[in-house]
Amino acid sequence: MSDRADALVFFGASGDLAYKKIFPALQEMAKKGNLDFPVVGVGRSGWTVENLRARAKESIATHGTFDERGFEILCKSLAYVDGDYNSAETFEKLKGELKGATQPAHYLAIPPSMFGPVTSLLKNADCLENGRVVVEKPFGRDLDSARNLNSILRSALPEESIYRIDHFLGKEAVQNILYFRFANMFLEPIWNHNYVKSVQITMAESFGITGRGSMYEETGVIRDVIQNHLLQIISYLAMEPPSSSYGEGIRDEQAKVLRTVRPLRSCDVVRGQYRGYRDEEHVAKDSTIGTYAALRLYIDSWRWHGVPFIVRAGKCLKKTLTEVTIEFYDAPQVVFRDSATKHGNYVKFQLEPEVSIAIGALAKKPGEGMQGVPLELSVTSDKTNRHGQHLGAYERLLGDAIAGDSTLFARQDVVEAAWNIVDPVIKDPPEFYEYDPGSWGPKEAETLVADIGGFSGKQSPTEA
Repeated sequence: MSDRADALVFFGASGDLAYKKIFPALQEMAKKGNLDFPVVGVGRSGWTVENLRARAKESIATHGTFDERGFEILCKSLAYVDGDYNSAETFEKLKGELKGATQPAHYLAIPPSMFGPVTSLLKNADCLENGRVVVEKPFGRDLDSARNLNSILRSALPEESIYRIDHFLGKEAVQNILYFRFANMFLEPIWNHNYVKSVQITMAESFGITGRGSMYEETGVIRDVIQNHLLQIISYLAMEPPSSSYGEGIRDEQAKVLRTVRPLRSCDVVRGQYRGYRDEEHVAKDSTIGTYAALRLYIDSWRWHGVPFIVRAGKCLKKTLTEVTIEFYDAPQVVFRDSATKHGNYVKFQLEPEVSIAIGALAKKPGEGMQGVPLELSVTSDKTNRHGQHLGAYERLLGDAIAGDSTLFARQDVVEAAWNIVDPVIKDPPEFYEYDPGSWGPKEAETLVADIGGFSGKQSPTEA
C-alpha cells in the first residue's frame, strides 16, 4: 500500500485559517499538477459547494495569486459537507463524499477542544482506516493537557498517523538553517561551547494582536510562538547531526536536544505587555497576559555547556523581523590590538522579512596602519522570494502530509519536551513590565544579556 493519501478532508472550511492559508496552498498544488485527489471541506455555516468555491476564489484573490487554470482544477476537486461536528450524521455524510477513498488525510483546522470529539467520530464512521489526522498548534496548553490530548488521539490512531503542524518548520528560511549547518564542513569544528559565546534569537512583530483578543488572552506570547516556533529553531541550531534527512532521523535529534534544555525559572524570564493591550477588544481590563517575553536558556550537553541561548519575541515592537545570530568569542588581541577585534565573528540567519545568511568578519581598513573594520559577508540573500518559486509553508506541509512524510511535523516526544521547558513559567508566570509600542520591549530585558553584551532591549539585532 502506498503512503500517499487519496483524499484530503479539511474541517473548518469556513474558518480564518482556510481563508488565509489553505485555499491559496491548494491552488498552488493544483497549478503544479499535485492536486490529484478529491478535497472535501467540512463546515457548519449552512453552505453548499458553490459557497465553498466562492470562498476559495475570494481567499486566493486576497491572500494568494489567482491562477485561472489552477483554480479550475481546484474547483473540480472540491466537495462540501455541512453539519455539526458533534453529530454522527455529519460523519456519515462525509463517508459518502469520500466515495471509497481508502487512505484519507483529515486536516483539523478547528479549535483544539474539538480535536478529540472529531477524531472519535471519524473513527466511529470508519473514516480513519489507513487514514491520518493533521492537527494545528497549539497542541495543548501545557504539558499535562498536551499529554491528555495525545492520549485521546492515540486511542484512535497510531503515532505515525498523527501529523502536528508547526507551519514555521515548512518555511524555506527555517529549512535553510538545517541545510547550512550540516552541508558545510567548516562550521562543525567551531559549533560548540569552545567557540560560541551566545546564541540570540529574535521574533519581533511591529503589529499588535490584530483583532485576536480572545485568542491571545488564552495563549500569550510564550504559548503562541516560543513553545513551538522558537524552540523548534533552537532544536535545529543545537541538535547533533541526524542519521539522515529522512524518516525519523531529524525528529530523533530534535527530541534529544530539547530534553537537555533546562526548564525555565522566573529569573530566566522577563515578560512585557505593550501599553494599550488592555484596551483591545475582548481583552480583560486587568489582563496579565504577556505580549513580550525574553528568555535565557541553557542546554546541558557537552556541545553547549554554559552557552546562553537568548530568545525574545513580542508584539508592537519597533519592526517586524525574525533573526538568529550565533556570536563567537573574540580573537585574542595579540597580533592586532585595535578595537575592531572586539566586534567578534558571527553567523546570522535572517528569516523574515528577507531571507539571508551572513557571516560577520574583520578586514583591514584601507590606508596606513593595521586597523580593522567589521564586515558582513553575504552567503545568500533572497529579497524577492524568486517570484514565488519557493514552496509556501502550507503548500509544503500539505504536500508532505498527503505524501506521508512526517519529517517536518512535530512528534509527540518533541512537543512534550518543549512544553517541559516552558511549563514552570506558564503555571507560575513572573511579573510583567509595560513597554511602549514601537520600542524594543521593556528595558528590564537588558538584564538577561548584561554579562554577554549583544542586543539590548532598545536595539534591533540588525542594528546591534
